[in-house]
Amino acid sequence: MIKRPDYIREISKFIDTPIVKILAGVRRSGKSTILDMMKEELSERGIKSECIISKKYSEIENEDMTAKEMYEDLKKAIDGKGRCYLFLDEIQEIKGWEKVVNSIFEGCDADIYITGSNSKLMSSEISTYLSGRYVQIPVYTLSFKEYLTFKNIDGDINKAFEEYLQYGGFPIIGISNFDTKSAYQVVEGIYAAVITRDISKRHKIRDKDLFDRVVKYIIENVGKTFSANSIVNFLKSENRKTSVESVYNYLKWLGEAFIIYPCQRYDMQGKSVLKTQEKYYLSDISIKYSKMGFNTKMISSMLENIVFLELKRRGYDVYIGKNNTKEIDFVATRFDEKIYIQVCRSIPEDDEREVSNLLEIRDHYHKYVVTMDSLAKGNENGVEIINIASFLLKEEW
Repeated sequence: MIKRPDYIREISKFIDTPIVKILAGVRRSGKSTILDMMKEELSERGIKSECIISKKYSEIENEDMTAKEMYEDLKKAIDGKGRCYLFLDEIQEIKGWEKVVNSIFEGCDADIYITGSNSKLMSSEISTYLSGRYVQIPVYTLSFKEYLTFKNIDGDINKAFEEYLQYGGFPIIGISNFDTKSAYQVVEGIYAAVITRDISKRHKIRDKDLFDRVVKYIIENVGKTFSANSIVNFLKSENRKTSVESVYNYLKWLGEAFIIYPCQRYDMQGKSVLKTQEKYYLSDISIKYSKMGFNTKMISSMLENIVFLELKRRGYDVYIGKNNTKEIDFVATRFDEKIYIQVCRSIPEDDEREVSNLLEIRDHYHKYVVTMDSLAKGNENGVEIINIASFLLKEEW
């Protein structure tokens, strides 16, 4: 088991605090393994093995379990052992689990850790039952730094990044030696499970063909601004009919299943979030390859996707910047920090747009142009030009 220390550090802050720890992210992003790492952490801290209790609710033996049966099973496992540590994996499979967790939380001496592959873990039901008593810890696929660890790479980081760009960050890919075709087949299987189990069945989608076409449109247009209306109009051009409301639902459900992440636009002059023309990024770049194959024409948008995910991993709120008529790829904020980032495959010698867009921003916050140029390094009037592999590995920005 290869450690992911950033997650252990983050979760460890909340050990033995009266807060339910919720790990949420796309299927196969490594949530269950992180729970195993936390169990090891507790063992190393001297917690007895009989007080560390694990339940996996995606297993067939729990397929028809009711909330009442779940409660009785956990209560039986806890009774007579003193303080226990509960690890409840893929808990969204049990209808009414929120009531069970609340009852255990209030009535037992237990520290609770749960995972799920659907953001309804953060739904109104949780707010009702666990108001102010839970923390969400988002789990993403492997960062570039983690990918290097998983692959045991200690050499040319630019070459390693090209590999990461081609394979993506699902942990199962990181620990294996698949060729690209096999890797994309594995990711296609993950994607299909999410689309079928977490979305189509859960929401009883009747026109699966139409839904698949909407998803394909979104995947094709990763990193581009579009609206539900533009999707509806595109479908009309293909003689397909749907409503704006249906498209909004599809986008919402894809987000709940962590297939996509929305990125809103931010008006830097009016200092307000705009409600139209969002961009969407994938939870892992390999999802696009699994549906469309790998093509060098995709690289620019996939670089953006990688940077977006790294910003999210580090706890930033991420927006597309609108500065009058100019667009800044990312405006990222975290508490009182702010950074501006332009992402490009390369910077032609006679093209200064990437830098000039940032130079028009008149404040003291850090500004970056992130590029695949292997020798990219320097500072141009306060704008730092940096190779993407080096940017992703920087401890602090």
